Amino acid sequence: MGQWFFENGADEKERGFEMNIYVGNLSYNTTEAAVRAQFEPYGQVVSVKIIEDRETGRPRGFGFVEMANDEEGKAAISALDGKDFEGRPLKINEARPKTERRNGGGDRPPRRDRY
Repeated sequence: MGQWFFENGADEKERGFEMNIYVGNLSYNTTEAAVRAQFEPYGQVVSVKIIEDRETGRPRGFGFVEMANDEEGKAAISALDGKDFEGRPLKINEARPKTERRNGGGDRPPRRDRY
């Protein structure tokens, strides 16, 4: 489920596709550039995204880093998990695949129109 197979039978992991990494316990003052700088010594950083609260726009203290391949991603996880960054120990692991959310999340029933 969720894997793509190519003409030679290799799946996306074997082809060296990006690894998405969860980065937790970030300082609310950190920047995407600062997070990128922590990961770059371990390989090519494809993207960095610090998650913000939808209503306030303030950082939520976690984010995601995409590394160019599995090997580089695993090296970054191994080196940076628990490392002090801006006064806080980082919590880093491979991100779980995004799951589809029903009804906007939670177990509540869908909204009814009021009219």
